[in-house]
Amino acid sequence: MQNDANGQEHIIDNLLKEAYELRGHHLSKSISLTERALQISNNLNLPFYTARALSRLALYHMIRGAHDSSIEMSNQAIEIFTELNDERGIAITKYSIASIFYKTDNHHLGMSYLLDCLISFRKFKDHHNESKTLKSLGTVYEYLGDSINAQISYKAAIASAKLAGDKNLESNVYNPKSGLSLKLGNTKNAMDLIKKSIKLKEETNDLRGMAFAIYGRGKVYQKMGEYEKALADFEKAIDIHRSFGEKLGEGMVNYKLAELRLSMGQPDVAKKLLTANIVFTKKYKSLMINLKCKRFLSQIYKEEQNAELSLLYLEDYTSTKEAHESSQTVKVIELYERAAILKSSEREASLELEKIELLAKKDLAVQAAQVRQEFLSVMSHEIRTPLNAVTSIISLLENRSDPQEQELLISLRFSSRNLLRIIDDILDFSKLDSNKMTLEKYPVNFKNFLRNIRLTYLNMAKEKGLNLKVSSDFEIVTNYLFDETKLFQILGNLLSNAIKYTNKGDVSLSVTLQKKTDLIHTYRFEIKDTGIGIAKEEINKLFDSFYIPASSTTRDLGGTGLGLAIVKKLINLHDSEIHIESKPNEGSTFCFDLDFEVSSQEQPSIKEMYASLENKKTILAEDNEVNALVLTRLLNRSGIEVIRAKDGEEVVEMSQNNEVDFILMDIHMPKSNGFEAVKNIRTSCTSNSRKPIFALTADITTNDRDEYREMFDGIIHKPIQIERLLAILSNTFTSKNKSCKRIE
Repeated sequence: MQNDANGQEHIIDNLLKEAYELRGHHLSKSISLTERALQISNNLNLPFYTARALSRLALYHMIRGAHDSSIEMSNQAIEIFTELNDERGIAITKYSIASIFYKTDNHHLGMSYLLDCLISFRKFKDHHNESKTLKSLGTVYEYLGDSINAQISYKAAIASAKLAGDKNLESNVYNPKSGLSLKLGNTKNAMDLIKKSIKLKEETNDLRGMAFAIYGRGKVYQKMGEYEKALADFEKAIDIHRSFGEKLGEGMVNYKLAELRLSMGQPDVAKKLLTANIVFTKKYKSLMINLKCKRFLSQIYKEEQNAELSLLYLEDYTSTKEAHESSQTVKVIELYERAAILKSSEREASLELEKIELLAKKDLAVQAAQVRQEFLSVMSHEIRTPLNAVTSIISLLENRSDPQEQELLISLRFSSRNLLRIIDDILDFSKLDSNKMTLEKYPVNFKNFLRNIRLTYLNMAKEKGLNLKVSSDFEIVTNYLFDETKLFQILGNLLSNAIKYTNKGDVSLSVTLQKKTDLIHTYRFEIKDTGIGIAKEEINKLFDSFYIPASSTTRDLGGTGLGLAIVKKLINLHDSEIHIESKPNEGSTFCFDLDFEVSSQEQPSIKEMYASLENKKTILAEDNEVNALVLTRLLNRSGIEVIRAKDGEEVVEMSQNNEVDFILMDIHMPKSNGFEAVKNIRTSCTSNSRKPIFALTADITTNDRDEYREMFDGIIHKPIQIERLLAILSNTFTSKNKSCKRIE
């Protein structure tokens, strides 16, 4: 009799094992086998095996999106495991419930269950389930916008997967790590990680997991502008998701497909996808995707000047988001505290001790970064504010001066821009060093851009008796989407260095077409000089931070030693590399390739900009008297009526009593800062609550604050270049060339 029972238990074990192995590519077979195991367990009155079968069925039903059935089976399994005093069995079952909660955006409940699971799995040294739990925790952290803890969780999940010897689990983590790299602007790393995930999926034959990995690759292709490849990946992923009944995955892919279709110039298709996905994600309780779809639809209708539908979706988005956040914020904070306690309890094992030490170092690094950020914020504001007055006064005087004075003004403008470039080098180096720099692309007339580069550095070359040549392919189209400021910074650093280290002869910039598709053109930039050249042993050090060539001659030329380090990092940010060839006393050549997305939009002419701004009215909130006076005159010259506010309280009061077309808001002001003032205006019942509001700031760290990006229609950095300011305002008030939020 005992042998017969043992034989049946062996059969159940084999059924459950086979079902688990099949879950990645034959989920329906997994369910069928597990139901058979459950039936045998019930017939033989084997509670342990009954609970195991119920727990596995709960997992499989969770995967296919049958959440109610999954929770019901999980509760039945937990009840039996509790009677058997089986803590590990309870934890395995709770993991399915946790997955349902966080996938349906109940993050606080999901996090609570996951932390319970993690404690148990570590107690039993269950590396397999520990890896799954850590990966899920990383996903929750990422949903909450906590990329630091997400990275820590993903790293620990990979380590646990390797300890478990499970390639499938390892590949599951590379996928979200790739997505996180993509969000941080590191496209190359994102592609490397997702390729690693796909390779492991192929080895383990996990078809369900492959759908998520292919989707991840599609996102990278989309970011790279390879839309057809992205489309193929998304369509393949959604087919697999549908075959498995994977509702969360299907909703995710549908949202990205809508983004892609809009990028491909198919707004009607994008709107249909988003509308259908709102219904779909509401049905299957995927709130975060639902919110993103509503927000995206609102932005599309706003671009199409359909104010009624734009407002409808925006209000739906706002009300749903506020209700969701208010119910979860306190609970999430409590769970963070609990997570911190859990981390501190891991000291008993040497491996866990090492993790805690690493986390402690991370905390110190974060604190140091915060101190550095505060210092940079203050320094940026204190230096840029008076510099803004200088550059603005130059703009005012340019139309009133005679030819001799014009030459002095050109020199003064060049000197002020050179000072600004040094300041930007220091600030940008800090941002690049902490991976906080991103590309802000918008339509730019490329020929005008190259002409401005030449005009900016022409006088510098003439003063040394050098010829400055700028040449480009005749095939260059008028407009591309790219980050004008960062490309100007790259070329500016390279050209100023070339001029600085050349005493006779030529300095040249050539731009040549290397390859092109309908959407992407690749150009090679070559900066050549006939200067002193660079010794072979110094070339490898040239791009190191703070490095200045060692000879006394070059030291006399000055510089921060950051220019080329920043150039390299900025080019890497564009997913490219810089190359150098040089010989002492003969000269140097720097070259790099960049991809440009062709744009159908055009920059308005100065005449068009002035016309679009004629008779507009604005409130200028600026506490600095000189800056306010100068900017008021510049705006008046463009036909804009200006009402001046001296502090945050005054601008709120003025916005209630004066209807205007837009508001220019300084961030750092007395009584109430610009951010508090704009929040008060946005929540008021006046006609100005939905008018464009632009932040004016000398604080370069403003870009890193998500709340500023959400609240303002654009962030304009001081010193203000009046041409750029007018272009942004013109874009706002013309249907042609309208764009989303801008950072200048």
